Amino acid sequence: MTDYAKAATVARLAVTRAGYVCRQVQQGLDELRAITKDDKSPVTVADFASQAIVNITLRDELYGCDGAKLKMVGEETSGFLRDPEHAAHLQATLAAAQEIFPDLTADQMLEAIDLGNYEPIDSGHPDEDTFWTLDPIDGTKGFLRGQQYAIALALVEDSRPVVGVMGCPNLPVDMSADLTAADPAGCLYWAIRGDGVYETSATEEAAESIRITRLDHDEADPIAVTGSVEAAHSNQGDMGRILEWLQAERAVAIDEPVRIDSQCKYAVVARGQADAYLRLPTRKGYVEKIWDHAAGAMIAAEAGAAVTDIHGHDLDFGHGATLVKNRGIVCAPPRVHGLMIAAIQALGIKEPD
Repeated sequence: MTDYAKAATVARLAVTRAGYVCRQVQQGLDELRAITKDDKSPVTVADFASQAIVNITLRDELYGCDGAKLKMVGEETSGFLRDPEHAAHLQATLAAAQEIFPDLTADQMLEAIDLGNYEPIDSGHPDEDTFWTLDPIDGTKGFLRGQQYAIALALVEDSRPVVGVMGCPNLPVDMSADLTAADPAGCLYWAIRGDGVYETSATEEAAESIRITRLDHDEADPIAVTGSVEAAHSNQGDMGRILEWLQAERAVAIDEPVRIDSQCKYAVVARGQADAYLRLPTRKGYVEKIWDHAAGAMIAAEAGAAVTDIHGHDLDFGHGATLVKNRGIVCAPPRVHGLMIAAIQALGIKEPD
């Protein structure tokens, strides 16, 4: 039987370590770009270093240094770094990872990255598989702008996340603070299914954790929807139609949107800074990746939000590396969630033909 408390403790350590390194990389954007001759190289370096650090931490602390026991569905593989043309990226990534593991070699780091190559079972019996899933840097453009991004780690069991940890290194605790600026402390959210969600510092391993609870939305209050700074991540036309329907049919007041990148969107809904996160299908056949939602969705749900697809179905993480049984995402406190689903159904919003 899985020791969820121990898994959560080690996952918090892993994400805290990765967050520290990502901060260092983000603070040296211009230097890395000069070394690698690549405008996107800082997020590439942070992605690989983050995955290596998380995998090494979980392997060593939970599985007795036995990588074969770590079932990790990660976003990255080491092929890019193994290409001789990307030697500068390899060296920069190794230097970043050595901030945590000073004696780490390039070969050891590449091996650690590829511990994320586990392919989860999709046999029709999702309870047969228990595994981790990681997005080492969620919010690429936010990271490159020096703004919001997340390190999202979850343990999936019986087709649903049971432990979730999400580091938001630039997200301020103060909900009135500017979300476009990097906070000096940041936030870390963690949850064990059924035990609620907790907020703590993203930079201090021993910082106090505070339980947060998302209160249901009062019908007298306007609804603020959160969405990506990058509009292409969701169907903006359908989003506008939904908000217009709510105003016209349900007399709902609509507040200014909360623009923020990455799974931090789940965090701002969880803590009541925004009232809904919608990810509406943008093209036929697109399927969400599990690492893009496992940690964030669990954290929002443990705070009291409802998290489903656009048809009101629970998210099913038991069919491989994608949410193949679901389309889109609706995350909101119960009252607002019901309004969003009603609008989607009334407007006939679905996957594009």
